[in-house]
Amino acid sequence: MTAATTTSIGMIVPFDSALDREFWQYVPDGVDLFLTRTPHVAGPLGVPLMAAVSEPASILSAAADMAVALDPDVVVYACTSGSFIRGLDACRQLRADIEAAGCRRGGSTSEFVLDALELLGAGRVAVAAPYDDEMTGLLLDFLREAGHDPVSFANLGLTGDPKTVDSQRVLGLARAADSATAEALILSCTNLRTFELVPMLESELGKPVLTSNQVSVWGALVHAGAPMPEIDHALFKREPPQPSLPPTRGA
Repeated sequence: MTAATTTSIGMIVPFDSALDREFWQYVPDGVDLFLTRTPHVAGPLGVPLMAAVSEPASILSAAADMAVALDPDVVVYACTSGSFIRGLDACRQLRADIEAAGCRRGGSTSEFVLDALELLGAGRVAVAAPYDDEMTGLLLDFLREAGHDPVSFANLGLTGDPKTVDSQRVLGLARAADSATAEALILSCTNLRTFELVPMLESELGKPVLTSNQVSVWGALVHAGAPMPEIDHALFKREPPQPSLPPTRGA
């Protein structure tokens, strides 16, 4: 007898990730979500910390363990800064390395941001981030390297914890970052609470708003060939790209 199967997504998140519930808000019925965290690293938020948190050895060790223990349809490194600070080539290589570690399909938040922008046809973007100037600059460089034009941006300059930023401050950040010429707004950081704010911002700004947790789950669903949830975000109202389906599970 063939066992019933459910689509499953594995997510590797940084040690301080606190928004598991927000990931789950994007997950439709019939999809399982498995989360694991990378080892703790001490230090203020910034490039040195994120470089240490996103050491490929730690990510790939977690990916290999998840592949053996759970065999999800896709494994995502769900950290925006950790997947863009080494540049575009390293971001794309990370997906290949996750798959080489034994996972059916791999990906990362920053790669899925680019996929979402392509689907939306958004070349000119506004960028909102909680990071300091150095890390924000690396995000802008990453987007330019991928062929996008960051026409405006705003950042909070945080060296502390993004999950403590309240909704009013996130809304203010998004509004400060926006530009009339931007075709989409990116709200970066998987530890920034954004789920409930997206419909309000999209209505107010008149353009799609992409957030890190949103695109992390969206990209995973695309690569797993899973149905999209019915969510009032512009990204989920577009017909998703055709997936490269994972190998069929055996009986």
